[in-house]
Amino acid sequence: QVQLVESGGGLVQAGGSLRVSCAASGRTSSSYAMAWFRQAPGKEREFVAVSWSGGTTRYADSVKGRFTISRDNAKNTVYMQMNSLKPEDTAVYYCAAVLFGDWRNKDGYAYWGQGTQVTVSS
Repeated sequence: QVQLVESGGGLVQAGGSLRVSCAASGRTSSSYAMAWFRQAPGKEREFVAVSWSGGTTRYADSVKGRFTISRDNAKNTVYMQMNSLKPEDTAVYYCAAVLFGDWRNKDGYAYWGQGTQVTVSS
């Protein structure tokens, strides 16, 4: 089992920045892919970014150039720096780990955190 705990969400004005973190515990491994998804009210959970242990990253087109995913394998923690935030970025942000399927699909991950709320005001 892997436990994931997100932190760092909050309220920010449009154009501002936030960094969210996800700490993993349990049967962790630096070889796991770790990802961020988000879910806005009334919408499906959508892919935001993923990081593989070798350093490869992928982003959703909607956040490319504004968000950066990174990881500290020694701390079993993945981060996402979010810059130039827009009101449409408002959502609950979820951390996911252990990829066994399509990295863009929420059904391809084995473990999830409880989520952290990010609200961007206009």
